Amino acid sequence: MAAAGRRTPGDPLGRWGAGGAARGPRDATRAPGPVTVYLDTSCLLKVLLLEPESEAVRQTIAGSDEVVVSSLTRLEAEVTLRSGYLGGRYPARQWSAYREKLAELLGLAPFRFSSLGGGVFETAITQDRQAGKTHCRSLDRLHLAAMEELGLRRLMTHDEDQAGAASALGYRVDRPGRR
Repeated sequence: MAAAGRRTPGDPLGRWGAGGAARGPRDATRAPGPVTVYLDTSCLLKVLLLEPESEAVRQTIAGSDEVVVSSLTRLEAEVTLRSGYLGGRYPARQWSAYREKLAELLGLAPFRFSSLGGGVFETAITQDRQAGKTHCRSLDRLHLAAMEELGLRRLMTHDEDQAGAASALGYRVDRPGRR
């Protein structure tokens, strides 16, 4: 059996425990109060797939009070998982298991699923017009607009351009397992 917060090959989601995610040690240097973070697709997929930074992402999630997964993040994750199956990265059975685990994950603490309204597009356009020379791709801009729409100020991502654009907006950026 896997220890809390660790995955085994037959358990791609890991053991989050009956009450939600396994809690890691709290960072003594962080500001008091609850930690809420917006989870980008690059990090959400590291929870499902075994990748180099997967354990660091899981530990950061475990130290968070709330991890917001938007409808955009879920869509992008679903498309990426399907692409992996269609591209031969894993068989249909594994693709199905990943999709089931994604759905299960969204119902566990500390995760919170948030649907996005159409206003996110106008917010993204406004952010882009005010971005100056800071550039990021459309989906990344939509994630940043989603953060603004949801009133969030902290992003967990492994996308370099998105991290730079988030920092330019004054958001705190966590990049677990990276410097």
